[in-house]
Amino acid sequence: MIIRQIQQFSEVRTNARAYFCHIFSENLPNRLPEITADAVMGKMRKITAELRKCEGTYLLDKNGVKITPTYLPGGEKDEATGASYADRAYYYRAVKEKRCTVTDPYPSLISQELTVTASQPIFDENGEVIYVACLDIPLAEVLHIAHPMAIDTWTGRFFELTYALFAVVLAAVALLLFVKGLQEFMGHGLDFRHIEIEAIFEATILLTLALAIFDLSKTLIEEEVLGRAEQNKANDVHRTMIRFLGSIVIALSIEALMLVFKFAMTDPAKLLNAIYLIGGVGVLLLGMAVYIKFTRKAGD
Repeated sequence: MIIRQIQQFSEVRTNARAYFCHIFSENLPNRLPEITADAVMGKMRKITAELRKCEGTYLLDKNGVKITPTYLPGGEKDEATGASYADRAYYYRAVKEKRCTVTDPYPSLISQELTVTASQPIFDENGEVIYVACLDIPLAEVLHIAHPMAIDTWTGRFFELTYALFAVVLAAVALLLFVKGLQEFMGHGLDFRHIEIEAIFEATILLTLALAIFDLSKTLIEEEVLGRAEQNKANDVHRTMIRFLGSIVIALSIEALMLVFKFAMTDPAKLLNAIYLIGGVGVLLLGMAVYIKFTRKAGD
């Protein structure tokens, strides 16, 4: 779950920063004469009251020293002041970039959950930084705001459940194909003298399809349900597609070969049908080659 949330945050970080920049610019006094800490914190507390969830808000001076308590939800406040936060990313990035910033997720000392800090530098009338306003908000709430399809929303949970159901059904189909393939292969027991070539081909086709469908089910569970982090998710999807299509091509090739042997011995007039199937397999191989070529170019 945590890995999934971090991955989703990396996808919508730009949207999250744009959202916080907007609410800061709409509410906080900036580039005005005689801006006081009380005036800034009054506006910050108004922002936190309008947000659904917020862990706390506080103000740093131009040197990164905390000059106000941390105002917690419900009007409570942490009286600790005077600590230096100059080494925190939400301070030095806001001062260096001179704009609103959003940190990476980190464990909160208050809730012990993953939290994101949005910070906004406050300038005087001469453009000098005098304060840095900070807002701590849970990562789940940031995803709720910037990522409507996040796992913590009802839509995210619905799609997660849907993917899980499809994955389970596909795994069941793969199991049935596997069992049927074993039955085809072991239908004659250990009496190998009576095993038919056609039964071996059919068992191979069933087992190949079972492997392809099971691989697809595994991918759905790992990526859409468990949220496994990938270095390059797009490339991983391409590899999954190639493996799946490759299994289908192998199964069709085996079927075409089986038909060639069968019609050659029983009805040579129907060999043309097997040739059509072989031609279709060739077209699929050509399509896979084109797909691989263009996806690799996109990845580069």
